[in-house]
This record gives sequence, C-alpha cells and structure tokens, in this order.
Amino acid sequence: MTAGGGGVPGKGESPEWVRTSLAAAMTLGLKPGRFHRGARLGCLNLLLTYARGCTGRCSYCGLARDRRTEGAGRTFIRVGWPAYPLDEILTRARARQGRLRRACVSMVTRPGAFEDALGVIRRVRRATGLAVSALVAPTALPGAGWPKALRRAGADCVGVAVDAATPELFERHRGRGVGGAHRWDRYWAAVHEAVGTFGPGRVSVHLIVGLGETEREMVGAIRRTRDAGAVPHLFSFFPEPGSRLARRGQPPVDRYRRVQVARHLIVEHRLGPDEMAFDRSGRIVSFGADPGPLLRDGAAFMTSGCPGPDGGVACNRPYGNERPGGVLYNYPFRPGPEDLEAVARELGLEGPEP
Repeated sequence: MTAGGGGVPGKGESPEWVRTSLAAAMTLGLKPGRFHRGARLGCLNLLLTYARGCTGRCSYCGLARDRRTEGAGRTFIRVGWPAYPLDEILTRARARQGRLRRACVSMVTRPGAFEDALGVIRRVRRATGLAVSALVAPTALPGAGWPKALRRAGADCVGVAVDAATPELFERHRGRGVGGAHRWDRYWAAVHEAVGTFGPGRVSVHLIVGLGETEREMVGAIRRTRDAGAVPHLFSFFPEPGSRLARRGQPPVDRYRRVQVARHLIVEHRLGPDEMAFDRSGRIVSFGADPGPLLRDGAAFMTSGCPGPDGGVACNRPYGNERPGGVLYNYPFRPGPEDLEAVARELGLEGPEP
C-alpha cells in the first residue's frame, strides 16, 4: 500500500521521497550541468511522488495517469523530475544556504497527498529555514480548515494551478472532456478559501497560455485572479511527449508577450476592466496604457512566481517554458538591452529608448 492509500509508503514514494526539478537537482549538485546565460534557480521545487502516480487525466500534463510515455522518457513541465530521498535533498539544501530563497511543495491528485504535503512542508521548514509555498491539488483537499493546516505546517504562500482560462477549456482539458475528476468551481473555491486564511497577495493562480483561449479570455482570467485577491502567474504551453496534446505547438511568442504586458498592467498598475481593446478574434489591439516603460524596465517579461525575502520573484523556474538557447518566453533574469529589443520586435513595437 502506498502512503497515498493510507498505508506505509513504498520505496521511492512520498513522504520519504520527492521529485525535484532538473534545475533544482543541478543547483543541489545531484545532477551535472550549468544554466544557460548564467541563470540561477531561486526556489527549491519539490513534487510528491507515488508508484501509482496522479489520478488526474489532464490533456497536457506529464503526470497524467493515461500518458503513453513511461520510465526514463517521462517528463513534467518540459524536463525530467528525478526522485531522491527527502533527507538527502534537505542535507544538500542546508549546505547551500544563501543560494536558494524559497521552497515549493507540490501535491498531486491522490488520496492522502495532503497529509504527506503537510509533513514535507514541516520538514523543509525546520531543516532549511526557507519560506515554503504549497501548490495544492483542490480535488484532493480535505474539507474546511485545510488552509489553516498548511499555515500551521509552515507554508506562507499557496498556489492553485487553475491553468485553463475558461470553464469550457477547463472541462475539455481537465474535467469530463478527458474523464477527469477536476472541476472548475472547486478550483476557484480553493483560491478564495486560501485567500481567506493567507490574505491578499499570498495566493497565486497558475494560468497556461496556449490551451485554446483567446487573449480576451486570458485577460478575463487574469482580472478574475486579481479581483479574488490572488496573483496570476503565467506559463506558456509546452507539449509533453505522450500527452494528449503532444502535437500542439507552443503559442506564438507575440501572443504570449501581449498577455505578459496585459498581466503586468492589470496586476501592477491596477488597469480597469474596460481599458483594453480587442479585435473580433479576441486579440489585444490596445493595452489602454503605454507599454513603452515596460520595455525599458523588463520586469513584465520575467518569470512571475512566489516572492523571496526581498519581495522579488524567488520561484523563477529557469527554462521551464522553453529550451535553453531558443526564444525565452519567461526570462529567469532581468532582460538586457538586446533582450528588450527582441521583445519589442515580437510585440511589433519600436525598441526601448535609452
């Protein structure tokens, strides 16, 4: 019996074992490699793992139980997530204090995963002193009181991966359209429940650009997130081999850039609901504000994620949306002048003024 089934965890299963991103494995010295352009990981990403996997069937996810790629070829969020004993990860993280600014413990959809997540969060917090985020799976959450349990365990931020911009797309890719158990209303209820305990700005909503939404629909999801007191974090769709959407391409970079600008204006500048303009296809044709300052600053095009001690983004997920050396959808560092000139071209705008 696995821990997720209420029994003793099997070898290689949570809570004694966890998966970690390739970037984290490299940072901890568990895997060889170096980061393109000198990027540095800011957040230790940990993922619960079980022999029977996740019970979800999301069309785009590398953890989906009906995915056709297994073993060494299995990936999640573009790269492999190797599994290690949690004790080994914590020992190495302690030895590298100062390089990491936060940890994130991610659930999968499985009975018992919430209790395992609580245990892992406690151990990470005690062993490293890092601030800890909890990325929850609402379908596997217990009843009322779960946010307070996370806070008592040591989490200071909560993430909810809604992913899809509309209820129709959610149903198609995560719910009944794929025979899955996830429900749009439950995910958004979890957002509001978490905000009620952790407060505005301490809860995030993950949104994936490229699942079939229009730019208008994604802007609507970003505004809904902001109005709920949560912070939207953007991801670009990337095809996972063996998933149902393995043959779908990434969204065009110009579309992603427009959504990044819109997100920044809505979240950071509190842009109102009627200030943007769209064409008949739902494409943004006016931001309602001058995007020029964003092209001089560059923050709008960086990875959005949970904060570090200084308030800046700690969870920067280097190259989680793209292959190193290609177009950077999310910059894991401050874009330089040449980067911003490329962004301006992608947006169809003139380059930033010096």
